[in-house]
Amino acid sequence: MQISIQRIDLTLPLPEYQTSGAVGFDLITRETTIIEPGKIGLVPGNVIVKVPAGTMLIITPRSSLPRKKGLICPHSIGIIDQDYHGEKDELLVQVQNITNAPVTVERGERIAQGIFVRIEKAEWQEVEGHGAETRGGFGSTDT
Repeated sequence: MQISIQRIDLTLPLPEYQTSGAVGFDLITRETTIIEPGKIGLVPGNVIVKVPAGTMLIITPRSSLPRKKGLICPHSIGIIDQDYHGEKDELLVQVQNITNAPVTVERGERIAQGIFVRIEKAEWQEVEGHGAETRGGFGSTDT
């Protein structure tokens, strides 16, 4: 898959897949960012990506982020739409500091990864019911 990508800071490398089996590419942070305790911050990912038609781009934290940095992504994942590629649409990683001290994300660090996923758009067909027995609602398999 060919992807159009624009770097903001040309001295930083393009995102990379770290192994031949990796499904996600690592984003490189463009500038050092300090996130205060309990606060949410946006870490610039240095790239604007044109997501191809029929796909979406998911931005997700690297699995080591909470353990190594004390940061989580409060929205779990970020979804980058096909029309998010304007001149001010740099990929940003939203993180929350869950520690009691300021956390510094250094320029050039890898804290998130991107994954391209093929999608289809739903065409709604409204019905009166589905003709199936009710399972019992949310959490019903826990009882």
